[in-house]
Amino acid sequence: MRSDLFKAEYTAQPPTAAGMSLQHSKAIKYVVNGECHARQGAMVAFRGNLQFEAKSQGVGNFLKRAVTGEGLSLMAVRGQGEVWFAHLAQSCFVIELDPQDALTINGRNVLCFDPTLSYDIKMVSGAGMAGGGLFNCQFAGQGRIGLIADGDPIIIPVTSQAPVYVDTDAVVGWSSNLHTSINRSQSLKSMLRGGSGEAFQLMLQGDGFVIVQPSEAPPPPEK
Repeated sequence: MRSDLFKAEYTAQPPTAAGMSLQHSKAIKYVVNGECHARQGAMVAFRGNLQFEAKSQGVGNFLKRAVTGEGLSLMAVRGQGEVWFAHLAQSCFVIELDPQDALTINGRNVLCFDPTLSYDIKMVSGAGMAGGGLFNCQFAGQGRIGLIADGDPIIIPVTSQAPVYVDTDAVVGWSSNLHTSINRSQSLKSMLRGGSGEAFQLMLQGDGFVIVQPSEAPPPPEK
C-alpha cells in the first residue's frame, strides 16, 4: 500500500528515550517511564501499560486543579509506555526549562509537562477584574512543558524601555519575572459609545518575552 499518509513524520517510531518530544506540529509524544502530567482529555492514543488518573483536587504543587480563564483539569499518566497528546489540532511546542527558569502560562495553553517541574496557580498581578486569564499557571525548575497555540505564535521581546501590551484573550505566556498590570486604552466616553472592543490589555514590563497566539479565545457558551 502506498500513500503520502505513510510518510515518516506521520508514523510513530519506536521510542529511543523516555520523555517528551514532538510527534509533529499538531501532536506531542510522551514516552512514560514512571509518570507524566497532562490536561484531562488530551490523550489521543497510547500503547503499553499505562493508567490515567484524573485529579479534581491538587496533591502538593504537581497535581492541583488549575482554575484559569477557561479552567484546566489535570491528570496523571503512570506506568511504562507511549502516549500521544493533542487538542483541537492546535499547534504544539515543547519548551525545556533550566533550573533558574520560570514561565507563566495561560491554563488553556498547557498540554502536558514533566513531574520534575514545580507548578502553582498565581493570580496575575494588577489584573483586578478586567479581562481574561486572571489566574495563570507558573512553572519553575528543570523539565519540559508541552504547549498548544491557536496558530503560529508571536514571540515579542520585552525590555525595561519598551513595555508590551497584549490582549488577555490572546496571550499564551510570559517570563515570570516580568511585571504585569492592566492598561485601559479607551476613555470612559468611548466605552459608553460602544468602544472598539479593545478596552483593556495586559501590560508587561521588565526584561523577558511574551508569547501571543494569533487568535482570541472564543467567548464562553451562553447559559
